[in-house]
Parts: sequence; structure tokens; C-alpha cells
Amino acid sequence: MIPEIKDEFERLKSIHGEQSLVRVEAMVYQRDMVRDPLQEGAKWVLPGLSTTPWLDPYAQGPLSTVIRKLERLNSKIRSEMQSVLALHADALTPYEHYLMVKQDWRALYLYRDGAYQVQNQHICPTAWEFLEEDLGDWLCPLLEMHFSILDPGAEIAPHCDLWNFSINLHLAVEIPELCGITVANETRSWEEGKCLLFDYSYMHQAWNRSDRHRVCLLVDVWHPGLSLAERKALKFFVRTLRELMG
Repeated sequence: MIPEIKDEFERLKSIHGEQSLVRVEAMVYQRDMVRDPLQEGAKWVLPGLSTTPWLDPYAQGPLSTVIRKLERLNSKIRSEMQSVLALHADALTPYEHYLMVKQDWRALYLYRDGAYQVQNQHICPTAWEFLEEDLGDWLCPLLEMHFSILDPGAEIAPHCDLWNFSINLHLAVEIPELCGITVANETRSWEEGKCLLFDYSYMHQAWNRSDRHRVCLLVDVWHPGLSLAERKALKFFVRTLRELMG
């Protein structure tokens, strides 16, 4: 292990207990790792977390309270995003997934690269207020919060994301017919104003076969099964690796 990471892990264990990072260290050292075949494309799989590809958004304890608040805001969020698409389309950029960049999959970022994207605050104030006042520490600072816009005819090919210790929350903002998402061979549809929650370390894909935009608000949230010590260790681990890899 990189000395800086090892030292930080030891420091955290001195605060939170010798057993506090057992799962993180098992992942880093690849000890007795077992994963579902549909997670084979993921880089890191933390053992001991839920292996359910789809999670019930209303059965996640305190996170569920945050999710229900987001759903109550959808009518305002949808109205603001309709204005964005009509008047501020230049604020949208091609979504830069770590595996691909697609011109027909666009994003409006609220949080990215560890920073609030303040230039977009004024055009989607309701989602911004939720980010600042309600989401709190559930946001995984290693990743993003953004509006995901699939243009008509767009297809996202099957892929696994990098890890399982954060999960993907989707608020269905504007959903035409002929749109869908498959996670680990189970296909579901978005319902406007409702949230989906899934583990994107599993193989997944999505599509928009309609003639309208599909708009979701995507939030990368920490897996509810993580401890505070594990969150701290994972954040340090990933950021250190990114710095070393440029």
C-alpha cells in the first residue's frame, strides 16, 4: 500500500477503533474478494455491503427522508429545467463518463470534481437549495450531482461504474414514453416525480427511444451501510490514487 494511505488508515483506526476499517483494507488488499459476475467491470467492490442491484429508496433510514424531500420538490425542479432547456441550453455539456463521452448524453452540473458548480446556481435554484440545505453529507464528494439529459434516440451501452460504496439516486424529472434502465438484467422505468436507487457497480444501461428529452437529476450518495470511518478512509484512498495517476 502507498505509505500515505497506510498512515492515514492507521490514524483513522486510532480514532475509530482497530476494527473500523476491516472492510476497506480487505478491498484495498483484495483479501478473500467475492463479487457477482455482473460486477466484474467495477474497479473496487467493498465487501459486506448490500449486493442488491436495486435498492428500495424508501427503506434506507435517514437517507429516505432526504429522498422524500427531493420528490416533493419535483414540480419546481421540472419547471426550472424546462426553462433551462429552452433558454440556457448552452449551460449543458456532454456528459464525461470515465468510459466514454457522448454528444447525445448531456449534463448540467451542480457538483463536480469536489466543488460546487456555482455558475449554474441561478438557473436551477430549487435543486441547488436541496444540494446546500437538505442533501448534507449524503453526497459522495468523490463524484457528482447533475441533471442528466438523454437526447431523443440516445442509448447508453451496458457498463459497470467504478465501485459499490456509493450508489446512484435518480429523480425522474421529465420522462417520455419509450425510456428505460436495466440494472443487472432487471429493467425498470422511471416515474415522474419519483426516485430510483441502484448500485451502479453492477452492469447497467439506459435508453431514450422517444422523440423528446429524458431528464433525471442524478446524485451520487454514500452507501447507507458505510460507517463514518469508512467514508473518511475511502475518500482519502480515492483522492490519493487520483493525484498519483494525474
